[in-house]
Amino acid sequence: MNLLLAGIGASIGAMIRYAITNYGKKHWEWIGKKFSNLPIPTLFINLTGAFILGFVFGIKANVFVYAVVGTGVLGGYTTFSTMNTELVELYKSKNYRGLVFYALASYIGGVVLVFLGYYLGHIFA
Repeated sequence: MNLLLAGIGASIGAMIRYAITNYGKKHWEWIGKKFSNLPIPTLFINLTGAFILGFVFGIKANVFVYAVVGTGVLGGYTTFSTMNTELVELYKSKNYRGLVFYALASYIGGVVLVFLGYYLGHIFA
C-alpha cells in the first residue's frame, strides 16, 4: 500500500515541480540574470524541498505520512538530476562564477535548510 501511495505522491510532486518551473521561467528570469544566469526555479524547488523534508522528519511523521509526503511528493518535487544537468550547462557556457554559486547554494543551502526544517519540525512535534 505504501508503494502505491508513494507513487501517487510522486505524481503530485512532479506536477507541482512542473508548474513551479514553468511559472519561474516566465516570472523569475530577472532574478537568474542578476545572479550569473542561474536556474532559479530548480534552486527554489530543491531548497524548499529540503526544508519541507527536514520538517516532515522533525515532526516524526509516521511511516504512512513519510511514504506519501517524504518519499512520494518530495521525491517527485525535487530534482537532483536536473540540478546536475544545469551545473554541466553552466560549465559548458564557461559561467564558472554561476557554476560555483549554484553548486554551493544547492548543496550547502540544502543541508542548512534540511536541518532548519528538522529543528522547526522538532519544535512543533
